[in-house]
Amino acid sequence: MSPEVFVEILREAMLVVIMLVTAVILPGLIIGLVVAVFQAATSINEQTMSFLPRLVVTLLAVSWLGSWLVQKMMDFFFEIVYRIPMAVG
Repeated sequence: MSPEVFVEILREAMLVVIMLVTAVILPGLIIGLVVAVFQAATSINEQTMSFLPRLVVTLLAVSWLGSWLVQKMMDFFFEIVYRIPMAVG
């Protein structure tokens, strides 16, 4: 039961989390940037104009990528369960 095994599992867990969060956050970030540029160009300072498109795009990203997100989490979980005997023994 070497520490390297646990460090490797932690590293892979962090990579999976970063990949999943990026897939959901990145579209909202891009839309937020587009709306911010539009607001700066037109001097419109409406808060809902900034919030609502990001919310809609984030919800669409979750609905479109939901099965992929769950599949990635399941694959990682099965990999962890598969590694339990190697980590213990």
